[in-house]
Amino acid sequence: MNHDSLMMLSILSVLIAVVAFLYSSVGHAGASGFIAVMSLVGMTPEAIRPSALSLNILVATITFIQFYRAGHFSWTIFWPFAVLAIPMAFIGGLLELPSEWFKPTVGCVLLFSAYRFFVRASDDPEAVSCRTEVAVATGGALGLLAGLTGTGGGIFLTPLLLWKRWARVKQAAAVSALFILCNSVSGLTGHIISTKTLPTTAIPLIVAAAIGGFAGAYLGSKKLPTTTIKRLLAAVLVIAGLKLTMNW
Repeated sequence: MNHDSLMMLSILSVLIAVVAFLYSSVGHAGASGFIAVMSLVGMTPEAIRPSALSLNILVATITFIQFYRAGHFSWTIFWPFAVLAIPMAFIGGLLELPSEWFKPTVGCVLLFSAYRFFVRASDDPEAVSCRTEVAVATGGALGLLAGLTGTGGGIFLTPLLLWKRWARVKQAAAVSALFILCNSVSGLTGHIISTKTLPTTAIPLIVAAAIGGFAGAYLGSKKLPTTTIKRLLAAVLVIAGLKLTMNW
């Protein structure tokens, strides 16, 4: 590996660690952030999607374990959203759709969500239950969107759970972490079947994602107050929204 390649790998590793830390602190895994930084350093689109999903699986696993151990996970909230999302994420991973209109639209929604969470960061009301049929249908749509965008879907699920008051902040983070993990595995499987190629990710990037993910998930699940988590979530949504609107 020449000097320029080594320098680029070092820079990318630092960026991956920062993304993993930021996203895992709010129960996410970082796919949209990974895609953004990989694009910025010039990785090819063919390599970015499977690499981002692979790192997503690693960080989502770490994040879910931390939030589960802290007692924030709710199976009752999780399963209705996941039951249809997982197969739909697989279908989304098989598809390659034009992104000229749909990604900018989704990105604008995420940017608006970021604004709401920043200005209302102190809110964490008691959760209300969501009807099972609504959760199943919503989860299916979010799973398909996750597969199409190469993310785990938590970037869409968490804002919805908090807007509708279907979960409290750290509950939403824990549920989203497992949602992301399941959808990322499903979406990556669909991508592998579609392209007939296995993803390859450099070892330094895996180590960086693991370190950043563990540190962020530990602080988010046990140390950070709700207000801080909501503001971090707003930052995550800005990154994801800009990534989609600007087609990084």
